[in-house]
Amino acid sequence: MYTKKIFMAMFLASVLVGCAGTSDNIEIERPLAQIYESAYAEFNDEDYESAANEFLSAEAQYTTGEWAANALVMAAYSQYMDEDFAGAIMTVDRFMRFHPGHKDVPYMLYLRGMCYYRQVSDVRREPGMSAYALQQFQQLVDRFPRSEYAKNAENKINILKNYVAGKMMYSARGDMARKNWPSAISRLQSVVQTAQETVMTPEALYRLTECYTAIGLPEQAYGYAEMLRLNFPDNEWTKKLDKRPSDFDSGRE
Repeated sequence: MYTKKIFMAMFLASVLVGCAGTSDNIEIERPLAQIYESAYAEFNDEDYESAANEFLSAEAQYTTGEWAANALVMAAYSQYMDEDFAGAIMTVDRFMRFHPGHKDVPYMLYLRGMCYYRQVSDVRREPGMSAYALQQFQQLVDRFPRSEYAKNAENKINILKNYVAGKMMYSARGDMARKNWPSAISRLQSVVQTAQETVMTPEALYRLTECYTAIGLPEQAYGYAEMLRLNFPDNEWTKKLDKRPSDFDSGRE
């Protein structure tokens, strides 16, 4: 994760130089360099809430220019480290609104995605967080495919797609246990259609053969069985299918 901590000394020096020629024209409570020095000190002491407040204070006093953009980047990251994900997302949104062409846009997209990603495991916030995280990471990959964060975002996309497909499979299995075949079929088809690259697809195809066999539609069952054999010939679900009695043989041409 990108922290900019190693650039602290150089950055503070540049702030001192940059402010020397402008402080006469601006009324401020504290010099910018002083705010940044305090903010980085709080950050390095892992008092991320105080650091975020200091960086936001710097941005509030200097709302334009490179200092403002950098302050928002560090404020958002400090909030993220403090697990104040809602605050970090709001700060990223402000950054995107006022600095849409800044060089740190890819990082801020990644950070916003991570804010959602870190909340995915909380079932009380599902399914929204996984969808939001997917959206942010996909936007990053689409807009900045050569960014240093793109590869990591692609990995997170794969993890999230498997997570979402896994939750859908769990619900489909529950539907099958209750013999709610229409709902199970709908969920399983969604896995096959929208999450083809996930590890859940072979099981989804296998379960579809079971569902269509259960409702007396052997042709459809056979079609999904052939799809499973063709696309995943060595998969465990294909082997399980071939060991099963051919109860949909009537679907064969």
